[in-house]
Amino acid sequence: MALSEIQIKKSKAAERPYKLADGEGLFLLVQKNGSKLWRLKYRYHGKEKLLSFGAYPEVGIAAARELKKVAKGVLAEGRDPMVHKPGRDFEEAKTFRAIATMWHQNRASSLDPAHAKRVWSRMDQDVFPALGELMMHEITPPEVLKVIRKIEERGALDISRRAKQCIGQVFQFAIASGLCDSDPTAHLRGALKPRPRVKHMAKLPLAQLPELMIKIEQYQEEGERRSEITRAALNFALLTWVRTKELRFAKKHEFQDMGGPSPVWRIGADRMKMGREHIVPLSRQAVSLAQEMISKSEGEYVFPGQKPKMPLSENTMIYGLYRLGYHGRQTVHGFRGLASTWANEQLVEVGEPPMWIRRYHEDWVELQLAHSEENEVRGAYNAAEYLAPRRAMLQDWADYLDCLGGKAQNIAVLRAA
Repeated sequence: MALSEIQIKKSKAAERPYKLADGEGLFLLVQKNGSKLWRLKYRYHGKEKLLSFGAYPEVGIAAARELKKVAKGVLAEGRDPMVHKPGRDFEEAKTFRAIATMWHQNRASSLDPAHAKRVWSRMDQDVFPALGELMMHEITPPEVLKVIRKIEERGALDISRRAKQCIGQVFQFAIASGLCDSDPTAHLRGALKPRPRVKHMAKLPLAQLPELMIKIEQYQEEGERRSEITRAALNFALLTWVRTKELRFAKKHEFQDMGGPSPVWRIGADRMKMGREHIVPLSRQAVSLAQEMISKSEGEYVFPGQKPKMPLSENTMIYGLYRLGYHGRQTVHGFRGLASTWANEQLVEVGEPPMWIRRYHEDWVELQLAHSEENEVRGAYNAAEYLAPRRAMLQDWADYLDCLGGKAQNIAVLRAA
């Protein structure tokens, strides 16, 4: 039944807000403070939305019903009445979505395709539902913060920061193009939730690595074949700096040019944390170990599990370290930290007068670790870049490990490293 003026006037504030229905989605929301607000509930593309028509008595019953009629007409034309409001100066070419599309197209050629796809997917999922159909000049700092807060609520603090960064970049592009005058994200400094402190995976000091190498070589569990696979997997993780998941599912066909000058292991994008193919150049030691395991494996996996045609269990390597006495002291993921520490500490003396510079460029180290690149310009690399220097770096690391484990007589290698 439709509302009457008498019903509205007699409605009083309550402990909780409540609704007085007028029909066809139109209702009056009575707030706890006594204010009365007209709302229209409707669905657009299957999603429920809420349109505001103002407060009673400034907007009376007749006016609210007329606004409802206009909104329903817009909806019948296949348009969203929240976007195409009566009296609103709407230009589709100046909406946030339209400007963001121009911004993305302008920079797409300088980005890695997979990275560009992730950026747009993030905008499409988290930003456009709230801001996409708004005109640039209509977007305020609180509206942007609301978008960020919604992302933070699901615990995705890194994504919330990247979303804010992308929104800000769209506004900077619009300002430079003369399409708006200000950037609302500039007022959000200090409003975002702080990142939790990073908990680094346990790793030993490099000085204790020789003892670990010797213990891995002596590792035994039930069954010699199981012991051999665990030893090989731990050593291969050390040699290649990969994550446990990337190693467990290593398949024979991923290893290429194993008898040639440029052996590599190609890890598919579906197994990588950042969603892009990772190419691992292989040292002589890594090639020898991989070839041995490939020749002994009955199925497609290089490091099979208890069943020959199944991959290694996710706990096999970490439990192996536990059995060796490294619980809480060293994790498999921590191997990456050990390698990174070693690589970043290597210096060489050059020039006259002499000066010290890094032996291995930081980009080689980060690319070998398959880390994400926050700087999108530097992140626009091809997966095959730096293969030669990375191969040399991993060969130096493998020779260093040989010295630590007593496998090499050339102590000069250890001293140089």
